[in-house]
Amino acid sequence: MKPIIAPSLLAADFSNFAIATDEINKSGAEWIHFDVMDGRFVPNLTYGPKLVSDLRDKSRLIFDVHLMTLQPEHIVPSFIDAGADVITFHAEATTQIYRLLTDIRDHGKKAGVSIAPGTSISAIESALPFADLVLVMTVEPGFGGQEFIPECLDKVRRLVQMREKYGFSFLISTDGGIKESNSAQFRNAGVDVMVTGSAFFQAADKRAFVKSIKG
Repeated sequence: MKPIIAPSLLAADFSNFAIATDEINKSGAEWIHFDVMDGRFVPNLTYGPKLVSDLRDKSRLIFDVHLMTLQPEHIVPSFIDAGADVITFHAEATTQIYRLLTDIRDHGKKAGVSIAPGTSISAIESALPFADLVLVMTVEPGFGGQEFIPECLDKVRRLVQMREKYGFSFLISTDGGIKESNSAQFRNAGVDVMVTGSAFFQAADKRAFVKSIKG
């Protein structure tokens, strides 16, 4: 199957989120990705649950919230209430991976766990049966516009093998540096959800861009 495309609002013009959402709606992408940064887990600050809430009635697409925040368990309820469909947190940011995954799912949402480039799959291996999504960062979290780290795709390949071996059902997502010229590498590795930021919003024809990276 062709991968799901999830343009990230991190790369949009922050003064025109409604326009950016409309562009994503019309592009053929299936998800909208929200990069939430707290200035602690990563240096930058972005936005909170109010943006998710304000945009919820402007799109029927899946709202994919990526929490780059310390102690995400404290803010997950706010994003559940705001209308997020998928909520992903970083394994490096909490000691409550299992509890947080199950809590998100108990509220009827899809639960994801993410790992940064320097984090091994072993850090989340025991939690894989409880995850709906595993997000492999292919750049260092916290900054848009970076070139992707090819070695991170080895983690994707390993996750594909583990999913097949143990009968898991999680989707595999990647975030960072995806563009037309390298999208085949992500598809060939087995990525299910491709988060794209700068390349999407810089594309003159966004529908053509989405079609191209889907393959």
